[in-house]
Amino acid sequence: MWSIASLTSRPSFRRLAGAAAAVVALGTTSGCTVPIDAVAGISVTADGHLLGVMLVCGHRIDGATLYVYNDNPDKTADVGSWTADHSLKTGLATWTLDSPTSGWSTTESLTPLKAGTTYTLYGWTKDDSWSSVEVSFTLSDRDRLTPGKVRYDRVTDNGDAEVTLPMAEFKAKACKDM
Repeated sequence: MWSIASLTSRPSFRRLAGAAAAVVALGTTSGCTVPIDAVAGISVTADGHLLGVMLVCGHRIDGATLYVYNDNPDKTADVGSWTADHSLKTGLATWTLDSPTSGWSTTESLTPLKAGTTYTLYGWTKDDSWSSVEVSFTLSDRDRLTPGKVRYDRVTDNGDAEVTLPMAEFKAKACKDM
């Protein structure tokens, strides 16, 4: 019979134990992603104000955040955040990003946007149960938008592609693109 002491002196057991420890460490440090059930987009008003657009496909979204991504997570910066007064249910919602909108509370006021910077807007729930496909844009992308058009990231088997569609077409197609 083998004793525990004799098993621990075997190189193969040590390798197995080391591998098991590595798997446990990896499992405890890797994060899970939040399921996606909405599509974020941007548009503009007739007077040029930036609009957040959120199409909820089946569950709910509680708010949205606009941020500047950085490879160093400590340098990723939120530049605006909004919370819906009531969870957004299936359907389309819009709100102006630079001024208060009925039905929305500004959690973090929008900081001035800068040319040459890429911004990303995404939707979230307070309990991290659902999120949205995010949309990335620059001020040049915003300047090419016209009222009634929505820019969003279409997710396909070949990757993501930024698309601009009329609002009605966005509403009809974006959830099917997920």
